[in-house]
Amino acid sequence: MNTQLVESLVKIIQALTPEEQSLLNEKLQHQQLWQKEQQLEQIKNKISERRKGKPFSPTLEEYIHITREERNMEQDELLKACFRGES
Repeated sequence: MNTQLVESLVKIIQALTPEEQSLLNEKLQHQQLWQKEQQLEQIKNKISERRKGKPFSPTLEEYIHITREERNMEQDELLKACFRGES
């Protein structure tokens, strides 16, 4: 590891004005977001390859709706049980 380079970078960053530090942070966050997007794209492609392009059934939107409904029903049952004094 190049410790001298890292220490020099720290000094340079600390010497920046608040506006320059803000701009630097924006640029770094943009780069991190771009890297995350690339990782997600790679994962998407791997899933698509494994599924040979076949879409999900049910669709992801339908699956979210179904599981949300199931969770709501479970919560309703728990609330009813709590108010009846059951567990």
